[in-house]
Amino acid sequence: MIVDLRSDTVTKPTPAMLEAMFKAKVGDDVFGEDETINQLEEKTAAVFGMEAGIFCPSGTMTNQIAIKCFTQPLDELIADQTAHVYRYEGGGIAFNSGVSTRLLNGYRGILTAEMIEPEINAENVHYPHTSLVVLENTVNKGGGSCYTLEQIKPIAALCKDKGLKLHLDGARIFNALAYTGDKAVDYGKYFDGISVCLSKGLGAPVGSVLLADKNTIKYARRIRKVLGGGMRQAGFLAAAGIYALDHHVERLKIDHAHAQILAEALGKASWVTNVLPAETNIVLFDTVEPAAIVSEKLAGHGIKALPTDKNRIRFVLHLDIHPEQVEYVAGVIRSLAY
Repeated sequence: MIVDLRSDTVTKPTPAMLEAMFKAKVGDDVFGEDETINQLEEKTAAVFGMEAGIFCPSGTMTNQIAIKCFTQPLDELIADQTAHVYRYEGGGIAFNSGVSTRLLNGYRGILTAEMIEPEINAENVHYPHTSLVVLENTVNKGGGSCYTLEQIKPIAALCKDKGLKLHLDGARIFNALAYTGDKAVDYGKYFDGISVCLSKGLGAPVGSVLLADKNTIKYARRIRKVLGGGMRQAGFLAAAGIYALDHHVERLKIDHAHAQILAEALGKASWVTNVLPAETNIVLFDTVEPAAIVSEKLAGHGIKALPTDKNRIRFVLHLDIHPEQVEYVAGVIRSLAY
């Protein structure tokens, strides 16, 4: 048995999703004529209470476009030191936008207004101009840790008071919503930009949607074109996103339940020293032996896992992982001896 727990990006389209893709009505999106992409952008914006959206190939692109929209060269943004926009987007903050990054040490990647406020630079020629705060929900490096809206509200209020923009890297925002019970439509009240990935837990093969007001999205289309993200008949991909929004959101709780099962098994294993709380679909755990060695042993049992540090491994649950596979992995965890 092969069980791929490296990432929720490895999912394959379901037969029903493929059927929806084949039936999509397409056109040239650069001309604004792909009606399926238009539908996806409007639908996603409505879900989060935002004015407009733009469909892009990846979450990295939507995040980088947002940063470019909300900053100017010589500016600085504030983010947690584990943030995906900083660690895993190829240095794009500096390369694409010419801005610096102020990194904070949140708890499992979760920041507070009290942490952020003293890091906002005063107006001084010696300092970069603080213009943007970026939050991530869920936090990948935090083991799928979540912000609630009650935690976000004071950060949004601070940004508004200080004249800063607030962007959400919502690569797994629907996982966060499934855990917290907050309503997606309320997010539009607090964020200037929201990046929503469709190719992770929702199971679409490609794509992310950046949400913002209409003027920002108009400018975002220009930036997307410059970055080479202007797509043509991409409605086939957008159709997968629409299907995912309609059919794959509620089932995320299944992935969370599966993560809990594996976290509990790992917590009892003698070869594991620590397991981070598994709030959503990510399980991070620390190992006695180096992670590279442990991952090789897991691979010997058909379990694909991703080492994320010298002694840390990540499991990510997704819609292609079924209950019998979860039980198999739990059994392997219990049987491994050192």
